[in-house]
Amino acid sequence: MNALRSVPLTKACCFATTWITLMSLSIPASANDSPAPAAPEASHLALVREVLRAVPLIDGHNDLPWQFHKQHNDLTTVDLRQGSHQLPQPWATDIPRLRAGGVGAQFWAVYVPPELSPAAAVKMTLEQTDLVHRLVKYYPDTFELARTADDIERIHRAGRIASLIGVEGGHSLGNSLAVLRMLHELGARYLTLTHTKNTAWADAAGDQPEHGGLTPLGEDVVRELNRLGMMVDLAHVADDTMRAALRVSRAPVIFSHSNARALCDHERNVPDDILRETARKRGIVMVCFLPGFVTNSARDAFRAATEERKRLATLYPHDPDRAAAEMKQWRQTHQDKTTPTVSDVADHVDHLRQVMGIDHIGLGSDFDGFNGAVRGLEDVSKFPVLLAELARRGYSREDLEKIAGLNLLRVMREVETVAREGAAPSAP
Repeated sequence: MNALRSVPLTKACCFATTWITLMSLSIPASANDSPAPAAPEASHLALVREVLRAVPLIDGHNDLPWQFHKQHNDLTTVDLRQGSHQLPQPWATDIPRLRAGGVGAQFWAVYVPPELSPAAAVKMTLEQTDLVHRLVKYYPDTFELARTADDIERIHRAGRIASLIGVEGGHSLGNSLAVLRMLHELGARYLTLTHTKNTAWADAAGDQPEHGGLTPLGEDVVRELNRLGMMVDLAHVADDTMRAALRVSRAPVIFSHSNARALCDHERNVPDDILRETARKRGIVMVCFLPGFVTNSARDAFRAATEERKRLATLYPHDPDRAAAEMKQWRQTHQDKTTPTVSDVADHVDHLRQVMGIDHIGLGSDFDGFNGAVRGLEDVSKFPVLLAELARRGYSREDLEKIAGLNLLRVMREVETVAREGAAPSAP
């Protein structure tokens, strides 16, 4: 694949593109059977523009590093100034669309498969962390590494996008608190306690329970996260793990990309009793755009696709290209006719507000971590569409500022305060 080269966009050009696009965003048409959502009104987009000038829009989860992993971690294979349209399956993330979406800070997910051995998982996690560091250096006019809430606000004021690291899965630690400490040194600011499979010390959502939540080592991981000033992320974990972490953690926790189970009964989503406890502990749930976590019909389609992917992997263990080709064909013949819309995602925000309060909601898209998209939220340029829909529903400017980023900044600062106040030595 030929590397793409271009002259970097200037900061002024980027901001002009952002605000022009915010005023002209519309929802693309689709052959989908569900009715198309209405295009946002200009007055609501104007309010969103003011909000995103004042506060950084913080997205809690984007899997762009894993997309580069598929390109052998070679940053020259895709020029993010131009986009990834030359790939068979274009990505949802590039610099012009980040600017158009008003993104002020991005948590880049450092993900590795949970099936890896501990040693292999640690090695690949370091490679993915290295990728984020190189990404920031490769596009210095756009990205800057952030480690604190103050960093995010400073970088946003400077017109760049604050880049943070979130480690997606406790298997990345190789069961070592020393590895956790080194990842923190490298800039990691949250750890998702599990991915789709149990670790040796925590139960995952969707896997068979082994530990009843957290083992003593799992509790030590949570305490060490508190001591370091890293956020405890409960996306992907089993309900008992959520409850145990909420009990152990002295700092607020986050769900970096999860929704309300009352509206979509998927084990990855959060039940109301845990929503209330998360709010009581001053935590935050960051609403996810993965269709299978938004509506029950999309959940069923998502599960069917997951099972088909497993079947093809078993059928063609040594021919991943054929498995991918047949999976693509399967998707074409099993299209979900009730794909969620931006309105369905806004319904999750409404439910979180009703159960938790406005101070406990954020955004965690999971872009480039899934196939398909919510209609109206197809890529990183579309964050303003969701905020405009919330404005249409009566959310105030202050409400939108909190959801866009202020709530997450508040959580980060409280986590940082707990770390400063906790003078206890590190666990072995």
